Amino acid sequence: MMIMWKCNIEALIKQSGLRKDYIAEKIKVSPRQLRKYEKFELFIPTETGLLLAEMLNCKFDDFYEKIKDE
Repeated sequence: MMIMWKCNIEALIKQSGLRKDYIAEKIKVSPRQLRKYEKFELFIPTETGLLLAEMLNCKFDDFYEKIKDE
């Protein structure tokens, strides 16, 4: 069985209207690190994810979406 996931962080940031450099500063990561989270190159650590979720007015669970289950 293979589970596929989609990362929604980039879309949630867009919806928020906040600037990425501002978000990165507030969650104490570099803009480059934030980009890696958006592109699903890295998993976001729990503490950082909780800060980001609070800023984006969403839940940590909203960052990832199961898209396929074979």
